[in-house]
Amino acid sequence: MNAFALPLALMLGCVLLELAALKWWRGQPLPWRDVILNLNSGHVLMWLCRGLEVAGFTWLYANASLHWVDGWHPVIGWAFAFVAWDLGFYWLHRMHHRFGFLWAIHAVHHEGEHFNLSLGVRNAWLSSLTSLPFFVPLALLGVTPEMFVAVSGLHYSVQFYNHCGLVGSSGVLDRFMVTPANHRVHHGCNPEYIDRNFGGTLLLWDKLFGTYQRALPDVPIRYGVHTPTHSDNPFWANIVPALHWLGLRAPHLQRNTRVTPVGWIATGGVLLFGVVIDYVRTDGLWLGHWQAVWFALILLLTVALGGLSDGRAWGRWLWSLLAIALPALMIGVCGTGDALSNGLAVALGVHGLACALWHALRTGTPLQSSPHAKSQ
Repeated sequence: MNAFALPLALMLGCVLLELAALKWWRGQPLPWRDVILNLNSGHVLMWLCRGLEVAGFTWLYANASLHWVDGWHPVIGWAFAFVAWDLGFYWLHRMHHRFGFLWAIHAVHHEGEHFNLSLGVRNAWLSSLTSLPFFVPLALLGVTPEMFVAVSGLHYSVQFYNHCGLVGSSGVLDRFMVTPANHRVHHGCNPEYIDRNFGGTLLLWDKLFGTYQRALPDVPIRYGVHTPTHSDNPFWANIVPALHWLGLRAPHLQRNTRVTPVGWIATGGVLLFGVVIDYVRTDGLWLGHWQAVWFALILLLTVALGGLSDGRAWGRWLWSLLAIALPALMIGVCGTGDALSNGLAVALGVHGLACALWHALRTGTPLQSSPHAKSQ
C-alpha cells in the first residue's frame, strides 16, 4: 500500500492548486464544504473495499483463469488489458445509472454541484465492491492481478483529470478520449445530458453504443442531482440514496453553515486527508490490533467532520474529542509512528483543541455579531 501514498499526496496537491487557480484566475468562490465532502466521501472504508476487490480478482485469477492473456506477448497482453478494462468500466458505469440499487451507491458522486478535481475524488464507500463483477472476464481470460491493478490505476488517473475545472478544451484529445469537455456533460442534470458519456478513458464505447453527447452551446450544464442529500456529512451522503431505494424514509436534513466558519472545515478536512494518506503509507506497520483502531478512528473523524460542517452540536464536540485523542493515541499509547505520522497527529490535535476553544468562546454570542457568520 505504500506505493499509493505518493499518488494520493500528489492528487491532494493538484486539488489545492486548482482551487487556488480557480479563485485567483477565474474569480470563482471556493466551495470548501463541497470540496471537503468530496475528499472525505470515501476515505479508508473505500480503500478497504478496494482491497477486497483486488483480493477477489486475485482469487478468480488463481482458481478459474484460462491463462490466455498472460501467455500472449507482453505488449499485446497489456494493450488488451487496457482496452478491456475500459470496456468493463463503461458497462459498470452505465449499469450504475440503470439499476436502482447500483445508483444508490453511485449517486454520491453525482451530488457534487461544483466541477473541479475534488469531484474526481468523490466516491462511494462501497463502489469497489460493485465494480468487481464487471471485471470478472478479465480474470478468467488471464489478465494478471498486477496488470489489473496497474491498468485500473492508469484509468483512474485519467478519470481524475477528467474532472478538471480549469480545462476547457483538450484539443485533439476531445475527439477520442473522455476529457473534461466530454465528462462535464455526464455530470449535467439537464434532460439533454442525463445518462450520457459513461466512458472512463476512451470515447469509443459511448460512440459505439449510442450514448455520446457533446455539450450544447445553448444548454448550460447544471451540475448535481434533482433530489440532493442536504448534508455535507459523508455518512448521510452514502446512506440517504440507499434509504430512498429501499423505500425507507430518510431523516430531515438541513445544513446550518453559520455555526462553524468554513475555515475550520477547510483546514480540518485537508489535515484529515493528510492523515488518511499517512494511514495508506504506514499500512501493515502497526502492531497488533492498532491497525483496526487507527482505521476506526479515521472513519469516526470523517463522520465527525461531516457533522461539524453541517453545524451539528455533536459534530463539534466529537470532532474536537477525537482530534485531541489522536496524538495521545499515536504517541502516548502506540509509540510506533515516525516524525511525519506524529506531526500530522499533533497538527490535527491542535486543530481539534483550537476548534473547541473557538466554539466555547462563541457560546451564547448571537451569530449575527460574528464577522465569520457574515462571510458565509
